[in-house]
Amino acid sequence: MQLHRLGLREAAQRIREGSLSSAELMRACLARCAQLEPVIQAWQHLDAERAMDLAEAADAARRAGKASGPLHGVPVAVKDIIDVAGMPTTMGSPIYAANIAGESARVVARLEQAGALVPGKTVTSEFAYYTPGKTRNPWNTAHTPGGSSMGSAAAVAAHMIPAALGTQTNGSVIRPAAFCGVVGFKPSYGAIATHGMLAFSGTLDTVGVLARSVADAAQLAAVIADPDRVLGAEIRVLSALPRLIAVRSPVWHLAEPSQQAMFGQNIAVLRAAGALVDEIELPGRFADAHNAQRVIMAYEGAQNLGPVQRRHRSELSARLNAFLDEGAAIDAASHRAALEMRGRLQEEFARFITGHDAVITPPAPGEAPADLTQTGNPTFCTIWTLLGVPAVSIPAGLGPRQLPFGLQVVGASQADDKTLAVAAWVEQQLAFGGLNG
Repeated sequence: MQLHRLGLREAAQRIREGSLSSAELMRACLARCAQLEPVIQAWQHLDAERAMDLAEAADAARRAGKASGPLHGVPVAVKDIIDVAGMPTTMGSPIYAANIAGESARVVARLEQAGALVPGKTVTSEFAYYTPGKTRNPWNTAHTPGGSSMGSAAAVAAHMIPAALGTQTNGSVIRPAAFCGVVGFKPSYGAIATHGMLAFSGTLDTVGVLARSVADAAQLAAVIADPDRVLGAEIRVLSALPRLIAVRSPVWHLAEPSQQAMFGQNIAVLRAAGALVDEIELPGRFADAHNAQRVIMAYEGAQNLGPVQRRHRSELSARLNAFLDEGAAIDAASHRAALEMRGRLQEEFARFITGHDAVITPPAPGEAPADLTQTGNPTFCTIWTLLGVPAVSIPAGLGPRQLPFGLQVVGASQADDKTLAVAAWVEQQLAFGGLNG
């Protein structure tokens, strides 16, 4: 196998065994970046010299018997709203073009404690909202890679890096994973610390990961999780074939015909493999979920980014200014009501999923749009982010434009390990090959 195609776990194992050096792997990844970055533009900041210095230091440490953790010597990218000491954190905005982080975010510190190397920062949409950055979809560069974790998804899909960190406040891990044909994992809310990254909505912001397999995503999430919210690094084997609920959700009418057909095909494949798949719609109250999410995100976004908007309004996009203005017009009582709605829906979903292992549902309305001025519609992620439950997007096939479709696996709150186990089983049945080259 070409070294740049190695997944996170395999690369870590080969470095640990001594059959691969970190310098060899980093060199291969940097060569891949040099080849594709002019077209895909996944990186906001990439320091090849620093990356090679880190890799050579990791090799020296391993030779001295001082390997530092389960990801020793493996490169992992970080979305550019998360601080890495000594690197720019631009947040996709010219306002912060000269902003150099003084210390690393907690997730980055944990990543480095596990031995991983951070060669650079991946492109984000403006303040992790909808106005896209420069990144293109590696499957077809006329199409969006999704957002806001656009650079992370594209870099992983294009084999520039084995895995990357992203974040999600609505659909910012799951949607780009689906559009780029990689695995995206958004853990249960609160499982991974958000200290040291852009705060948009404290109720919704979640650190997630992007990788090329569910096992790699689980490994990466495990090393950055909070100590009291342990995520298993190993995928557990299901004791029985999974019991699933196929949910089309209140926004099913927004799914393109090809996405609707793919979802039906995915259900048929999983049933043929022995899964129980019950097709059940969410209770009627979930029709209010999208509005509740928007109120929470807009209100809290205005609270967090209001000072930036007041100082730099002319430097923000019209799209972001409009959303922050909407949030500033929401009163505290409406915000409290939305939070109360969220609590009721969380209780209702816990009852809904009881007796089943996971929900399956589309992660996006269809293939990535042929439009670089937007990042696609996050509406198929909104409910699950509002609930704070774990969600995994798995590549599920190609659409009529030869772009990836995903399938989203959603679990009960805090049932991350079970959700990952189901996702790994589903991944085996769907057997997606990934991008060639």
